[in-house]
Amino acid sequence: MSMFVRRVGPGTRLKGRRVVFIVANEFEDVELLYPFIRLSEEGAEVIIVPMKIGIHPRPADPSKPVTGRFGTPVPLLVFREGERHVLKELKEVSVDDVDAVVIPGGFSPDYLRRVPEVLSFVREVYQKGKIVAAICHGPWVFISAGITKGKRMTGVIAVKDDIINSGAVYEDVPVVRDGNLITARVPDDLPEFCQAIIDALSS
Repeated sequence: MSMFVRRVGPGTRLKGRRVVFIVANEFEDVELLYPFIRLSEEGAEVIIVPMKIGIHPRPADPSKPVTGRFGTPVPLLVFREGERHVLKELKEVSVDDVDAVVIPGGFSPDYLRRVPEVLSFVREVYQKGKIVAAICHGPWVFISAGITKGKRMTGVIAVKDDIINSGAVYEDVPVVRDGNLITARVPDDLPEFCQAIIDALSS
C-alpha cells in the first residue's frame, strides 16, 4: 500500500518507484529540490531522510531543522508531507522497499560519509543492483562506502582527486552512468542528472 495520499505530477514513468534522499546540514538546496520535484513529477514516491549532523547555517538553537546552505529547511515547509514526499529516519527505511538513493551535494556529504549507518545503507542499495545517484560533493559518500573502484564517475572538480584515488575513472562531463551508479558535477547539470535517474528507474 502506498504511503502517499495522492499522486501529484502528470508523469507516470516512475509510478510505484520509491526514491530516498539523504541530507545533513548545509546540503546544496537546489540539488535536493530540483530532483525531488522532477522525480515526484514523474510519479516517484520520495522519502527524505534528514540527519541532524554537520554545521547548521543558522546556529545557536539545536532544535532547528536540518537546513540547506541557502536556508531551505527539512521538513520542506512549502510542500505538504504525504503528497510529494514523506520524512523518515534512516532506521525506518528498508533497503528492500526502495528503488534508489540520491545524495545531494553541498557540505552535507562530508558529514554523511562519517556515519556508518549511511554507508551501510548506500552500499546495500548498490549491492542489490538498485540505483545510487550523487551530484557535486555527493560522490564522497560512495567513495567512503567502498563502491567506486573500477567505475566511471564524475563530480565537482573538488572531488576529482578523491574519485581517482578511490580507483575510479573521472570524466569531466555533466552526468555519468556506470551500471547502477549515477554521478553528476554541479547544479547546471541537474537536468541531465535527473534524466539519467528517470531513464534508469523506468527501464
